Amino acid sequence: MALDLNLDNVTRLTVLQGQFKISAGPKVELGTVLGSCVATCLFDPVVELGGMNHFLLPEPPASHNRGEVDVHYGVYLMEMLINEMLSYGARKERLRAHLYGGANIRAGMQQIGTANAEFARSFLVRERIELVREDLGGTNARRVEFRPASGKVRCRTVASSDAPEAKPQPVFRPVPRGEVELF
Repeated sequence: MALDLNLDNVTRLTVLQGQFKISAGPKVELGTVLGSCVATCLFDPVVELGGMNHFLLPEPPASHNRGEVDVHYGVYLMEMLINEMLSYGARKERLRAHLYGGANIRAGMQQIGTANAEFARSFLVRERIELVREDLGGTNARRVEFRPASGKVRCRTVASSDAPEAKPQPVFRPVPRGEVELF
């Protein structure tokens, strides 16, 4: 007989750099570990739907080909997360947000965490999405566990060595799925 270590029958899904995931399942938990990256946890309390993204940098440099979607940038992942939630019945005016990460772990390095945190806050203000809670900045990595259907989040600091190394992956070119509404 196999021992079930998942005693509360929660399905745990990991959100890696450059990813986003959504769910309306009451027994689903989205999780990630962050250093300088930022995770946005969005939820719509009426339809009990939520999602999380994990971005590496705020926006691409001016030299970036604007026709390419590179999911390492918050500007793309924020839009993708919102659009996916809207396609499943969420309403933008009901969205609530939590922001986590944005640490500056390595002293003497560029302040990438600070830039990520500032971008995430300003994006939410610009899009008129209510920020319920944030845990941004500092020098420690964080582990975030998010229950998307309820909007509940647990954030703990962890050893910075547990944070994933911030390194871009290959450019993601999503398969066209129809119209995309940009805000």
